[in-house]
Amino acid sequence: MSKKINIAVVGVGGFGLHHVKAISENPNANLVAVCDIDEEAAKKCCEEYGVAYTTNFDDILNNKEISAISIALPDQIHCEYVKKALRAGKDVLCEKPLALRLDECKEMISVAKETGKYLMVGQICRFTPGFVMAKKIIDEGQIGELFFVESEYAHDYSNMTCEWRKNDPERDGFLGGACHAVDLLRWIAGNPSEVFAYANHKVLKDWPSNDCTISIMKFPNDVIGKVFCSTGCKRDYTMRTVLYGTNGTIIVDNTNPYLTLYKENLYLEKGCHDVGVQIPVEVSNHNIKDEINEFVNCIIEKREPILTPQEGAATVSICLATIQSAKEHRAVEVDYNF
Repeated sequence: MSKKINIAVVGVGGFGLHHVKAISENPNANLVAVCDIDEEAAKKCCEEYGVAYTTNFDDILNNKEISAISIALPDQIHCEYVKKALRAGKDVLCEKPLALRLDECKEMISVAKETGKYLMVGQICRFTPGFVMAKKIIDEGQIGELFFVESEYAHDYSNMTCEWRKNDPERDGFLGGACHAVDLLRWIAGNPSEVFAYANHKVLKDWPSNDCTISIMKFPNDVIGKVFCSTGCKRDYTMRTVLYGTNGTIIVDNTNPYLTLYKENLYLEKGCHDVGVQIPVEVSNHNIKDEINEFVNCIIEKREPILTPQEGAATVSICLATIQSAKEHRAVEVDYNF
């Protein structure tokens, strides 16, 4: 039996709690400690899970028992903490987006290479059951050749209390939120070479960046793509995604218990109405369990994670090109030089 991986979670005041739970339930991992500058949050987590806690990141870095760190901190400080963790000899899982700037992504990639430690980025859509099923159907050729793909990140941030999301103009909602939809589409259709975007700012007027963006993307093999992002829309959270192929269509959402599949042969049999087949899928729109499982397994198996820092950087680069396009009102080529 493989030796269990000793992991600490840094940042447990919010989404990091999902990391804590998933690690504590993973049969190949030990949750050793948690860290947060908010001592009450760290102490509460410590009491619930029976692990050590600290408010000092150096305590985690200097703990020889800890071999891996899950970082669920504000986007603005990912680069600083990831580099320190890697240089301390820890394998690292970093929440999305990898960073807010491409130069920071490049620094993190360089340090991961320099230290030989694993760095994985937490792009959770790669583990969402409905999206995993959709990709499987496409890879099997069931809907033919893709010609148009679209996804959306619709989420109302109006009552969000995280000041780090709101107050930094560098943290655009498209990069912070729609990186989910961008990463999903590039996982399915490849890396777009060029984007053209429009954006406006009509809802979250006290936030420093646009709250609505539409990005049109030029994918390989002449596939067209679109990502819609709204962080102020008045509706339930959704990442509704539609994938169009020459022989069929998939409609899938990370919040629905089924995927709808339309196939050409069904039209021939039934005509043009009510021919979609609903395929049941598990609703797990933030499947941290499988994400942690991949992180732990890549360490045990001594292999690169499926979400390398280069994968994370590619998603960041597409998002930054979109933001630039919306500002400059022109098409922007995506930089993949990292």
